[in-house]
Amino acid sequence: MPFILRFDQLVFRTVSCLAQLLLWLAVASGFFQVVSRFVLHSPLDWSEVLTRAAIIWAVMLGTALAFRQGSMIAVEFLRERIRGRALQVTNALIHLVSLGFMAFLAWMGAQMTYRVRFQSIAGLEVSISWVYLAIPAGAVLACLAILLRWLCPDAPASQTPVRNDAQG
Repeated sequence: MPFILRFDQLVFRTVSCLAQLLLWLAVASGFFQVVSRFVLHSPLDWSEVLTRAAIIWAVMLGTALAFRQGSMIAVEFLRERIRGRALQVTNALIHLVSLGFMAFLAWMGAQMTYRVRFQSIAGLEVSISWVYLAIPAGAVLACLAILLRWLCPDAPASQTPVRNDAQG
């Protein structure tokens, strides 16, 4: 089990760093677009597309992180009212449905990524499949996150509380 826990931490720390870097890239390129358009009066063709692509990637990576933390598809109403075997069955059902949906999303996303491989993004002149790749990549990572959450629910990555400003 220690190997799985180390693997878990390595993968999802890396995913977290990538998602954060992509968000910063989106903010920077969006800011650069605003400055170039309204201050320099010379809008750029590539910054809006780069911002959109970075946000898509960050969201898909963030989805995997949310699944790993157990923050997705909460059925708290049921979880608070049932105990024992019924709770285990409910949790298993939630994991199976989530896993099935993410596997389907990975499959369909991979097909779409393959289909658009010859189309390029206007302004960036790279294949649009790099943007579409976010869907299967994020979905596969989400499948991994769901499996790790199911197999190791008490792992340190899943015990890290999600902190908001209201909690101080």
